[in-house]
Amino acid sequence: QMTFDETRNSWFPHISPDGKSVVFITYYKGDLEPGEHLANKNVELRLMPANGGEPKTLLKLFGGQGTINVNSWAPDSKRIAFVSYRIN
Repeated sequence: QMTFDETRNSWFPHISPDGKSVVFITYYKGDLEPGEHLANKNVELRLMPANGGEPKTLLKLFGGQGTINVNSWAPDSKRIAFVSYRIN
């Protein structure tokens, strides 16, 4: 288990190429059931040291399945790329 947070479910961890950090997404518990990966939900992109520590919220977005869950690290471990979308 990567994190323990009574208010959030965390998914899609990606370790940085240098092995120092992990970026992942979280949904607030109650927004969906464990194992569900739905679109159109409030999502946070979070970062934490790979060896443990407190997660830091980088972004709060509206997204979910097929969007924010495709986050990727730059080869130099300094940037993160992801896809999101807007609702009209």
